[in-house]
Amino acid sequence: MRIKKVTKAIFPVAGMGTRFLPATKSIPKEIMTLVDRPLIQYAIDEARAAGIKEFIFVTARGKSALEDYFDHAPELESALRKAGKEELLEALKDTNMDSGAIAYVRQNRAMGLGHAVWCARRLIGNEPFAVLLPDDVIAAEKPCLQQMIEAYAQTGGNMVAAMEVAPSKTSSYGVLDVADDMGSIVKVKGMVEKPKMEDAPSNLAVIGRYILTPKVMTNLNKMKQGAGGEIQLTDAIAEEALTPGKVFGFRFRGQRFDCGSKAGFLQATVAFALSRPDLRDEFGSYLHDLIALQTAAQ
Repeated sequence: MRIKKVTKAIFPVAGMGTRFLPATKSIPKEIMTLVDRPLIQYAIDEARAAGIKEFIFVTARGKSALEDYFDHAPELESALRKAGKEELLEALKDTNMDSGAIAYVRQNRAMGLGHAVWCARRLIGNEPFAVLLPDDVIAAEKPCLQQMIEAYAQTGGNMVAAMEVAPSKTSSYGVLDVADDMGSIVKVKGMVEKPKMEDAPSNLAVIGRYILTPKVMTNLNKMKQGAGGEIQLTDAIAEEALTPGKVFGFRFRGQRFDCGSKAGFLQATVAFALSRPDLRDEFGSYLHDLIALQTAAQ
């Protein structure tokens, strides 16, 4: 069986980011920075490392800053060049996208993740595609989507990134019903969106990385409302899981940060700052002193 290469990725970025108000009153949540790079840059870099060539943003009103971020900035580049700031010029290269590499599609009504993905159907056509949720930032030696692409080359079908969560947390995730656990790859016979702890088929939760077949778009065409009255991507994938060997979960290697929450965003900021050689010593020393002061105060 010949498995088609995945070269297209959808980035659902239409959300209002209300958990980060008032900051998100004027800037998209995806532009908020971990250290000195916005959330969306981490997702784009991960997709590039996995061989993605076409980037599809599903946006909404008030997201023009995302378009500007990935555009060239001639005045800024000229000023940096004249000042001899070559290192900063080099840093800007990753933010520049070639003409035609990014497409923007509007989601004019907030109807859930499944609906956001469905909005990009005409740009996907009859090809497999990836979906990356920028809120989920994953620190990994080999980028998560690259790990998945390598596993997908063996399995084909649909693949979702998965990780174990505490049973009490299953109501916050889509959860896999496992048919066969083969280690890093699991065969999936069903998926449940945000089940109660007592109803969860496992504690293996889906996080924001997917490799999907065009059939998922066909399932989304039915526009069935699921949990929360929204069009759930989980339901469209679960329909595929009814056929054995069509859906797989992948236990990725790395640490996931939920940057859709304030606590997760702060945790990611600390972790990424400490991983930077130019910040590690000074920032680590500050944290050490801060903890020492708090301990002494107790």
